[in-house]
Amino acid sequence: MHCESDFSPADVAARITLRQLAISDADAAFDYYVEEAPPGIAASFVESLERAFEHLSDHPLTGSLRFAFELNIPELRSWPVAGFPYLIFYVGDDSHVDVWRILHARRDIPVFLEES
Repeated sequence: MHCESDFSPADVAARITLRQLAISDADAAFDYYVEEAPPGIAASFVESLERAFEHLSDHPLTGSLRFAFELNIPELRSWPVAGFPYLIFYVGDDSHVDVWRILHARRDIPVFLEES
């Protein structure tokens, strides 16, 4: 069963831009939860993701710089999706957040970020 999440940049605060890979990542995670998790988990994932985007819109510099140092990508930050094993990877300043990817924390993060 395949279900579209209709996840789009219009779903988040105006100060946040999602790259196409980030949208695809969110859609893939949503589809996984629809197909493999108990009812309601996919909706909870979307709600947690939206809360994370709201936080980043208000506090864009709060994310961890760990991967910026590890990958030598200046200003790359990550923020967890509460209750789910996903990280939002982004570059932001006081006025804008550019979301690169939304990746499962157990993936090979450097390989996936090289695609961004």
